[in-house]
Amino acid sequence: MRAVVTVPGSTPGLALGDVPSPIPAPEEALVRVTAFSLNAGETRTALAADDTYVPGWDFAGIVEQPAAVGDTPARGTRVFGVVLPRGSWAERIAVRPGLLARIPDAVTDEAASALPVAATTALLALESAGPLIGRRVLITGAAGGVGRFACQLATYAGASVSAVSRRSDLVDRLTADGVRLDGVFGSVPEAVADAGYDVVLDGVGGDSLAVALTALTTDGVCVSFGNGSQQPTRFDVDAFNRTRGARLVGLWLGNVLAADCAPILARLADLVDRGSLHVPLDATLPWTQVATAAGRLTQRRIDGKIVLTVR
Repeated sequence: MRAVVTVPGSTPGLALGDVPSPIPAPEEALVRVTAFSLNAGETRTALAADDTYVPGWDFAGIVEQPAAVGDTPARGTRVFGVVLPRGSWAERIAVRPGLLARIPDAVTDEAASALPVAATTALLALESAGPLIGRRVLITGAAGGVGRFACQLATYAGASVSAVSRRSDLVDRLTADGVRLDGVFGSVPEAVADAGYDVVLDGVGGDSLAVALTALTTDGVCVSFGNGSQQPTRFDVDAFNRTRGARLVGLWLGNVLAADCAPILARLADLVDRGSLHVPLDATLPWTQVATAAGRLTQRRIDGKIVLTVR
């Protein structure tokens, strides 16, 4: 079968190639992939790979062969989900039923394929902070895949949202997404100077996280879900400890996906189906353009998620 494979030492580092077709284990379903979305972490890793493999986490597709054991969607069911540890950028995949959910009739495969990693991260990060009604939430990297979903989900949960991004058009984008904004700031220090926050979501790491920690109010919580800057974070522990009740919570999605995430995926699909969650798509391209798409993502020349269709 065909799949996107890493090509070490080449530019752009990704190409379509032939790989063996998956042979599902008894507890796995065989899914024909129709679309997949790109995430920053997997794309950076793939472009820097020193061996050949099939990348990819997110996918949408159609069940061709249900799992032989366990509760599994029937043949022909449209599904979306996550492949572990990777391998979704392919014509077919073998996946545990606990890592996929049915796509509602009114939701496209393209939209569904953009949800698993980014929207699940956003939802779990917010839920790690506790109830959000009436709380002030600061979201760094708000123009990114996780950030756009987090801003919407925080508003849906009753919070007031402040966003950090250098994009001049983000206010219009978030307003169109239905986000209730307190403000949009060009940097974390600008946001911190404005006011204190009950909740901070940070996927940037480095200095961004260090400064964001100083913005927490009494009993505030900062959820760190990534390190997009790929820089170490150094902060004043004594000052942080003096903020009464302040907490720093780490979230790594791999720990969640090691167990079943189907109920979370179903919740997200339902929100999209009811119009409560908008999937911001920058572009939908044929998978033959994966190298172009990966380059745009790593250079941050996007506005939303990039989805590739498998035809």
